[in-house]
Amino acid sequence: MFKDYIAFPLLSGRGWKRTLAANFTANVARNVWTNAIIYCGHFPDQAYVFTKSEAEDESQGAWYLRQLIGAANIEGSDLFHLMSGNLSFQVEHHLFPDMPSSRYKEIAPRVKEICEAYELPYNTGPFLQQWWSVQRKILRLALPGGGPRPKPGPYVAPPVPAHASGGDALRAPFPSAV
Repeated sequence: MFKDYIAFPLLSGRGWKRTLAANFTANVARNVWTNAIIYCGHFPDQAYVFTKSEAEDESQGAWYLRQLIGAANIEGSDLFHLMSGNLSFQVEHHLFPDMPSSRYKEIAPRVKEICEAYELPYNTGPFLQQWWSVQRKILRLALPGGGPRPKPGPYVAPPVPAHASGGDALRAPFPSAV
């Protein structure tokens, strides 16, 4: 904050007011954009919120399922994904937090395919759809009697598809790092 509101305006000399106004405008725009991306990735109607106790003693599979149903993607152009730091692929970010964000777009179709094969939700939608969903959820939670949606019961896996027998890619969806 010092550099944006004191140092750079002072370095600007007589144009300090314009520099101060530009820095203020840029910071507001960045914060509004960041807020929208974060909320759309974590808080739309289709994303579940979990308590700390719900995450205690969970299996590895339950952890992955919680990551999947607790996040949402935002569809958009390559420029949109770049401007969001690829955090528009929030599902992939939650499933693979140590993966470089530049790889999320590459693995997203495979994650979606696996979700479809195992009848798991893959929450994704255009920015405005996700943003309105967030607003609807906030409004629902703010009104008397509003509360979170009930969580689904324990996951029951569908039968393994016939083409998945023999240890194919559905059993090992991503190659291990070399």
